Amino acid sequence: MAGIYLHIPFCKQACYYCDFYFSTSLKKKDELIDALIKELELRKNELQGQFVETIYFGGGTPSLLKQYEIQSILDTINRYYRVAANPEITLEANPDDLTEEVILQLSESPVNRLSIGVQSFFEDDLKSMNRAHNAEEAKACLKLATQYFDNITIDLIYGIPNMSLEKWDKNLKTVFDFGINHISSYALTVEPNTALENFIKKGKYLPIDDQLALQHFNHLVEKTAEQGFVQYEISNFGKPDYFSKHNTSYWQGKPYLGIGPSAHSFNGNERSWNVRNNSIYINSLSYDVLPLETETLSENDKYNEYVMTGLRTIWGVSFERIENEFGKGYLAHLKKSAQKFIDEGLLVSAENILKVTQNGKFLADGIASELFKV
Repeated sequence: MAGIYLHIPFCKQACYYCDFYFSTSLKKKDELIDALIKELELRKNELQGQFVETIYFGGGTPSLLKQYEIQSILDTINRYYRVAANPEITLEANPDDLTEEVILQLSESPVNRLSIGVQSFFEDDLKSMNRAHNAEEAKACLKLATQYFDNITIDLIYGIPNMSLEKWDKNLKTVFDFGINHISSYALTVEPNTALENFIKKGKYLPIDDQLALQHFNHLVEKTAEQGFVQYEISNFGKPDYFSKHNTSYWQGKPYLGIGPSAHSFNGNERSWNVRNNSIYINSLSYDVLPLETETLSENDKYNEYVMTGLRTIWGVSFERIENEFGKGYLAHLKKSAQKFIDEGLLVSAENILKVTQNGKFLADGIASELFKV
């Protein structure tokens, strides 16, 4: 089984914290969609006859696409790829785009999962992040969306300076009250070369407080568990049968094809990525030239990626898989490197599986990096 990710690189405005590739100009949208379709055609043999079980429209803001544009892309996938019966088809959307008309159109389309970028239900938070929607639009779109879609995930950001625990708790309660079955939640992070980084350097924005983020994270874990959510990945919480199949395929090392500017692909041995420029992307594909670079992963790369992704999930890192795929030397390295974190109560080894403990979850990426083979 495999997945297809489609990067739609357009946004109405730039969020201060975002470092994804996008453009706020929609002038080249028609040309870019034609280029996406051309790339899908040119790369039709890369999944080697595997069934496509997930299709994910990400961005950017895919909800800026018209219904016929979404359908044209899906028709192309069905024409050139072996698509599984009832694939998971996710569309990322911003609340301000999800009018009743749009939601109704999407409900009648093959799209069967919505990922809605709420981030917060408070006006001051949204303004501080330069989000395009307001708090009322966030609630109004969920009231409508839940009438037509059962499979909805929303994004929430925690660790926002001056966000009290009471305020964060209200965000979570609002989600629970709408009956949402999946939450993706991330700490506000200062990425290089973003507006947020610049504002903090100039003293226009309070610096990030890691202790506040940890407090919010622990509260998130506790409250979602009370509501029957499973934290199946560090930042992802789903009720049974509502885990993201697409994202899970990333964490489990399944192959995927990334289509569109800046999109990444993976086939098990190689990783490739497209150029981060709409004009170059469009021009290259007009000449049937794929605008991508490729790297072959070393054994260390593959091992490190498995450790990184495995520790972030409920499935952990399998000692048996490490030995079978990488050899006894890698297994010995992993066990030796992990011991100090086991002693500190941040990792636990049970039934031949290495996992992070509750205390280790917030530190999972840092712990994984200490287990890497360099």
